[in-house]
Amino acid sequence: MNLKRTFGAVLTVLGIVGLIYTAVSFVQHSADVRTAIVIGVLGVIFFFTGISLVRTTKDEA
Repeated sequence: MNLKRTFGAVLTVLGIVGLIYTAVSFVQHSADVRTAIVIGVLGVIFFFTGISLVRTTKDEA
């Protein structure tokens, strides 16, 4: 497996975790709004960067 694809998968998982944390904190009103927005934006960036790396990297045997 290519290193870029592995890194893309890790970034995708981190993005999903960030988005889930943001959604839960907004629903429960448990976190500071500024912190939740920052984590949400970073989650979106990580998610789309990871998806892009996985999609554009070719498999080489």
